[in-house]
Amino acid sequence: MHLDSFIVSALLLLAVTSVAVALFRRLGLGSVLGLLVAGVVIGPHSPGPYVTAHVEDVRHFTELGVVLLLFVIGLEMKPSRLWSLRRDLFGLGSLQILLAGLAIALYVSLGAESWKTALFIGFTLSFSSTAFIMQLLQERGAFASSHGTGTFAVLLMQDLSVVLLLALVPLLSDTATIASGNPLWEQLLILGGMFTVIWVFGRRVVPFALERLARHDNREAFLLVTLLAVFLAAWAMHQAGLSMALGALIMGMLLSGSRYNMQLHAHIEPFKGLLMSLFFVAVGMSIDLGELAEQPLEFIGHTAVLISIKLVVLFPLALAFGYSRSDSVRITFLLAQAGEFGFVLFGSALALEVIDEATFIMAVGVISLSMLVTPLLVRFGDRLACRIEGNRNEPQDLPTDMQAVSEPQVLIGGYGRMGHTIATLLQASGIPFVAFDTNPERVEVGRVYCQPVLYGDISDPELLAAVHAERASLVVLAIDDGSIALRTVSHLRNTYPQVPVIVRARDLEASSHLLQAGATEAFPETIEASLRLGAKALQMVGAPDDSVDLLIQGVRETGYELVRERPEGDESP
Repeated sequence: MHLDSFIVSALLLLAVTSVAVALFRRLGLGSVLGLLVAGVVIGPHSPGPYVTAHVEDVRHFTELGVVLLLFVIGLEMKPSRLWSLRRDLFGLGSLQILLAGLAIALYVSLGAESWKTALFIGFTLSFSSTAFIMQLLQERGAFASSHGTGTFAVLLMQDLSVVLLLALVPLLSDTATIASGNPLWEQLLILGGMFTVIWVFGRRVVPFALERLARHDNREAFLLVTLLAVFLAAWAMHQAGLSMALGALIMGMLLSGSRYNMQLHAHIEPFKGLLMSLFFVAVGMSIDLGELAEQPLEFIGHTAVLISIKLVVLFPLALAFGYSRSDSVRITFLLAQAGEFGFVLFGSALALEVIDEATFIMAVGVISLSMLVTPLLVRFGDRLACRIEGNRNEPQDLPTDMQAVSEPQVLIGGYGRMGHTIATLLQASGIPFVAFDTNPERVEVGRVYCQPVLYGDISDPELLAAVHAERASLVVLAIDDGSIALRTVSHLRNTYPQVPVIVRARDLEASSHLLQAGATEAFPETIEASLRLGAKALQMVGAPDDSVDLLIQGVRETGYELVRERPEGDESP
């Protein structure tokens, strides 16, 4: 009975979410809004069938998606880059929380019983949604842009501030016993110990384990060790009283300099995508349609005021910190909603009787509703920013990595003798490239030659997505495994049809299969070696160099027809 119920729930979830995401992506509104609406439809507050009534438990579980999201972001952000954000982190982030929190508290105080409650609600609603915004930035490829880094700095400061606000909740309660808490020195000792644990694992233990597993080509254990590292860091920060997502971010940053970082990204991406999708569905399931129907104007009014206050506060702040008008508009509309940490903070406040049940329901409804309209707000902000850029002739806000790809960029699969030769020629020509190989010893050779060689399987679709293969000017496959090369060419041609692909092949038959799969060029190494040998022989017996070059060029242009092997018994000329 329980199995049947689970299967029916899973079928309902998959059916509704797939239709909603496809529809909203088709309308240009993004997958996040589709997932939210799907959550509303299959939630316990909808009139039709629902997946589960335990929405809070589902939301707690799917918050692991936020943890994995922050780990992936950490892999892309070295500590030096985070240090460069210190001005926005402590300046813009702190002022946004302070000013928006006070403004919202002033509005809430008009109907709140005490100023302490109003301040708590104000600062809680000043936080934005890390999960929503980081997902949107990743989907748009805008994380490395100017407005993307500014937005991330504010979100990170908010995540740090959640800890302080959560610690202050018992002080606002008349029922909580504060004497049971640990003394400050003990809390600091725990915090320092947990940071030490994360640092040791991120710098020493995890890289050592990954290298051993990679040498034995143990991909299953490689994945499990990666997940262990992420959740260990999340647990350590949780034990220290900090955000689990912060621990995952730190672990990602510690591993960002590792030669395994791209493969780590590829391994984590499917789990992150699944859990984040379920998280958005769970948020949609939290929206109580009955409560909204009873007080629609009140819910909508509070949500509109919340968003308006954040817009009014954020825009001048972003301008004051040196952002252009278009960037300021994008940052403002990205951060205009309330965040998922509000569910945790308001839940804790309700348990300690800081707020009553009616306030809790209203607050959760406002948070959920503000999240629901976030994709529409971001879309409107983009249009407004584009109009400002057009009117003011401001430079387009492209990601820094996108700007770098205005120069040729080559992806090389395989770093054996042939891959190393190609990489050396590209390096000598000043053309940027990245090479991948699944043999750690070859990766180490690349380091010796100061060439960007990373551990990774070029045939892995998630790895290609992580390195933004769509931006490459060329993909060179120097793999000696014909089946892997064929599978990679097929995926590249289907997913990135605009990217040219040249491939190493063993012989003419393999070359023919690769060309049929979509390779731009395929070079059979046995035939090429024979041509080089034959050309040298002709030159040494006195044939003119120009004639030899024309002959070899003609052989290649005709698909090696001249030197193709004839079937036995074929007497045709």
